Parts: sequence; C-alpha cells; structure tokens
Amino acid sequence: MRKQILVIVLALLTSAAMAQQPDPVILTVAGEEIQKSEFERVFKKNNTKENNYSLKDVQEYMQLYINYKLKVKEALEMKMDTVANFRQELTGYRKQLAQPYLIDKSVSENLVVEAYDRLKQDVRASHILIKCANDALPKDTLEAYNKAMKIRADLVKGSDFGVLAKAKSDDPSAKENNGDLGYFTAMQMVYPFENAVYTTKVGELTNPVRTRFGYHIIKVTDKRAAQGEVKVAHIMIKSAAGAKAEDSTKAALTINEIYEKLVKGENFEDLARQFSEDQGSAKNGGALPLFGTGRMVPEFETAAFSLKNINDFSKPVKTSYGFHIIKLLEKKDLSPYADMQAELRQKVQKDSRADLSKSTKINSIKKEGNFTENKASQGLFIKAADSSLVQGKFTAESVSKLANSVMFTLGGTEFKGGMFASYVESHQAKRNTGEPQALMLALYNEFVNESVLGFEEARLEQKYPDFKALIQEYKDGILLFELTDQKVWSKAVKDSAGLANYYASNKNNYLWPDRVEATVYNCANAQVAKEVKKLMKSVDDVDTLMARINQSSKLNLQVKTGKFSKGENESIDQVEWKQGMSKDIVNGEKISFVNISKVLPSAPKTIEEAKGVITSDYQAYLEKEWITSLKSKYQYKINDQVLESLVNKK
Repeated sequence: MRKQILVIVLALLTSAAMAQQPDPVILTVAGEEIQKSEFERVFKKNNTKENNYSLKDVQEYMQLYINYKLKVKEALEMKMDTVANFRQELTGYRKQLAQPYLIDKSVSENLVVEAYDRLKQDVRASHILIKCANDALPKDTLEAYNKAMKIRADLVKGSDFGVLAKAKSDDPSAKENNGDLGYFTAMQMVYPFENAVYTTKVGELTNPVRTRFGYHIIKVTDKRAAQGEVKVAHIMIKSAAGAKAEDSTKAALTINEIYEKLVKGENFEDLARQFSEDQGSAKNGGALPLFGTGRMVPEFETAAFSLKNINDFSKPVKTSYGFHIIKLLEKKDLSPYADMQAELRQKVQKDSRADLSKSTKINSIKKEGNFTENKASQGLFIKAADSSLVQGKFTAESVSKLANSVMFTLGGTEFKGGMFASYVESHQAKRNTGEPQALMLALYNEFVNESVLGFEEARLEQKYPDFKALIQEYKDGILLFELTDQKVWSKAVKDSAGLANYYASNKNNYLWPDRVEATVYNCANAQVAKEVKKLMKSVDDVDTLMARINQSSKLNLQVKTGKFSKGENESIDQVEWKQGMSKDIVNGEKISFVNISKVLPSAPKTIEEAKGVITSDYQAYLEKEWITSLKSKYQYKINDQVLESLVNKK
C-alpha cells in the first residue's frame, strides 16, 4: 500500500513539475537539450495529419530526429561548420531565404490578385521597339524616346502599323510578323508591357512604354475571354523549315498515310508510339503537357484549341517543325484563385513587378529606421565625379577627403563616404560615353537601396523567430548533407571493393526474371507478313529486310530485337517461350510473329547490370552501420512522458 501511495505521489509531483515548466525538455542528445516546442514544430512541419497523431507516429519520428541530431553533432565535432565552403554556401542560402522578408507583402498580394484577374483574358497586340539599354544615359534615353514619339505621331496620322514595324522596329521578328505578337496573357510579357496592354482599349495606341529592352509603341488589336488550357497528343513527322522539297513531300505522304489509318479507326496512341518522330512524347502515346495561350507555335495552338470534343483529332497541320496530327485529351478552364495563389505568388516574386513591392518595403524600412539623408555630402560626391567614372577607372582613393562625411543615417548607424566610394569603385562599368555626374547619382541611389535592404536583412533573426529557426534548419541541413556524402553516398560509389563484397553477400537479391532473346516482327497485314517470311530465307539483316519491305509504305514492317521479360512486349507475352519461330498473332488486319533465339532462365544480374540498385542498397547498409556507431559514441535520452503528451487521437 505504501508503495502504491509513493508511486501516486511521484506521478503527481512529476505532473506538477511539467505544469510549472511551459516548455519541458523532450530530448537530450550529447548534452544538448531540445525543448518540446522545437521538436513539435519540426514534427508538425513534416507530418500532414493535423492534430491527429498516434503514439506510434511520434515515436517513429523521434527516432528519425535522433538520427538527424546525432549526425549534426558529429559534423560539429568535426568542425565542419568552420570550413570556408560551408560558410559560403550558408550565406548564399540565407540571401535566398531573406528575400520574402525584403518586400512589402501586401503589395505583393495585390499583384498576385491582379495577375489572376488578367489571366481571365487573352490579348493580342503589335509593337514597335526602339532599343534603349536599362542603364542608358539620359541623353541616349531621350533620343530613343523622341524616336518612339515620332513613330507614334506617324501612326496617329494614318501610317500602316505593319509597314512601320517592318521598317523601324528593333525587334528582329518584326521583319517576319510585322510586329504582331499574337495572343498572350498575364505573366508572359515584362510587367510594364503587360500593364500597358491590359489598360489600353482595343484599336488604341499606347504612349511609349519603357521596359528593360527600350521603348515600345503598342497597338492593342484584340481582347477575348481566356481560352484556358488544353492537353493534347500529337503524331509528328519532322520537316524543318527550309527542308528540301523532296524531303517535305516524303514527310507529307507519311503523315497522310497515318491520318488515313486514324480515319479507319486505328488507335492514336499506338500509331504515335510507332511512328511519331517527337521522341519525347511518342513513348507516352504522343501526349504533351497542358498548355495555354502563347505557349505553342500559332499553327499548332490554333489547331489544338479548335478541337471541340475529347478524342477529336485534326487533319495534318504544318508548322515550322514538321507535320502534326493533334488529338484533344482534355480541356481545362482557368483554375480557381485558391488553387493558383501559391504558384502565382512565386511567379510574381521572380517577375519585374516585384520591384514595386521592393520599393515600398525600402520606404517602410527608411521610415522605421528614421532615415535621414545628408544632401550636402551627396552633392560633394556628384561634383567630384569625372571622366574616370565613365572609363571605369574611378578609385575610392581619389575622394579620400570625403571618406568620413556622413551620407545618411539609418537606425542610428551612420553610412559614410568611404563606404559609398568603395561601392562606386566595385560597381562601376566602362562606358564609351556618358555624364559622370548622372552616373554618380545613379550609383548613389543604388547604394542607398542596397544599404537599406542590407540593414533590414542583418536584423531578420532578431525580428522574426521563424526566420531564425529556418536558418538553423539550413545550417544543420548543409552539415548533414556534407557528412552523409562523406560517410555514405560518395563512399558507396568510390568504395569498389566494399561494393563488390556487399554484392557477393547479397547477389540473390538481384535476379533477372525469366527472359527470352528474340526479334518481334509487326506487319501491317497478312500479305506483308507472307512477304517478310519469304524474304527472311535469303536476307538475315533487319535493316535490309525493312528497307525492302517498306519501299511502298513506311508502315508495312516494324521490327524490335532484344531481351524481353513478361510484361515488356505484348507479342512476346502471347507466344510460347521456346526457341524458333512462333505462330502468327492476329490483331485485326495486323500480323505479328516472334523469332526466339534463346530462352534465358532466371539468374543473378552482374554487378554492372544492377549497379544502381546495388549501390543504393549498399548506401542504406552503410548508413545503418554509421547510425549504430553514432549511438554508441553519443548519449541520448528521451523524456517519454513529454513525448506522449504530443499524442492527440481523434
């Protein structure tokens, strides 16, 4: 009885201690204590069953987590975190991870919504481009702008857009398309161009639109409801632009033969696998990924979207790649916003429109950090700019007297002239012409923006706990990768003796199934099959045989030679596996037969034949042995009571 009371008291005391400790230790590894909140955060991040975890779930994950912590501990003991390559790689990842924190998220979200709304509409436009580099000097920029304005004035007076595009546009494609860009939708053009098109009425001209390519005069020629996306399959016979007439005629005859077979009811996917010269899609029955407006050459796109019903197929269509027969597999309207939001957010972050959210964020940081600017110091630097800056030969030493002048203050930190001078020296570029003072001002504005963002980036860990945790995960992840590569992945590849010993002990795990070495003959009809068998008596070369039989049609005979197991070839599966020629296999008009030269019983694969699988298994073996050694080297202890508190069955 006393013993039972003691157990109850101890349990109550333990529970009370846990209640007083809001974040108890759940695991100790080599002296490092891991709190419940840390383990729970990582566990939930890697488990999708929200608030529905069994004891088995948390116990299994705990073992994986222990292995992870042991490996990281070993890497730290080896001081791998002090290696220059590690520091450089972590710095690179930190730069990437910081980017979402250096933009204004509300502006970004508005841009995402705007992009989705624009995706509901396809637009067609023509343009005339006057090239002007993004960093052009004011004089060159003005010259390009005036040239664009003159062209616009001619268009307003009635000049033909296509004629002027062909004569004046710096876009090389205008020589062929008269400036017509066809239909496109949001996220397919640079943002300023897209903005202009979507805010201009059909038939109207824009004022010159500045992009990184130069100035554009744009005429909007049509707007329509978005076509959505289609999934199609195609059979292609190649005939590149500029092909000889003889080759083009041959390709046209072949595609027409295939089209006639489709009309007679033959299977599209089978014909695609057999005859299509687009090797990437042929193995999938000709199927292509979903695509929308502006993603394919116009002739292909028009034919694909004109198909009305699923499984309809087109007549042969000529494009710059050759001849196509297109079959409609699926039509898809624009997905709901909720389904596209994440994808659009990523695209917006990579798009030129992201500059809007970045500039808004910069202004916000300036306000938060009480940004104050010293216009006098700025003026002295601009005044000191000379031809050396144009030539790319500016040195910080040349303005050393300005080194201690304060350029601006942010968050109580002074950014001095020496820092700016060093920035100019490292960011200058050689130019043929230019205004030194204008270049200095442009570099100053860049310096301010980069300094403001750098100021914010340096504070991310203290401002955002999630960011701090993420950086720690990446740090551990890099260490884990490098050490595992040394101990497991690369070792398995380089350790040929160890791999050979592992294979010798486990070779019965790597068996070939029963196979045959055979040649499969697929004939268009019984007459062709008869001719093939007759000719085989005097011709034993497959290429010669096919050339003779396929003189009248490329579709008469197809031959496949190799080693086959069950399930790899329909004809092989239908014949008796014995040496010699099989009986005919009749499939409609088609006739197939198989010549089996050898029957190969199940046998171990050689180490070369199964090297990929063997290496993978050897790596798993090495990792298991490594984990065992780490568990012997470092002590660890799980607080089972805290671990069990994570269980939440529903």
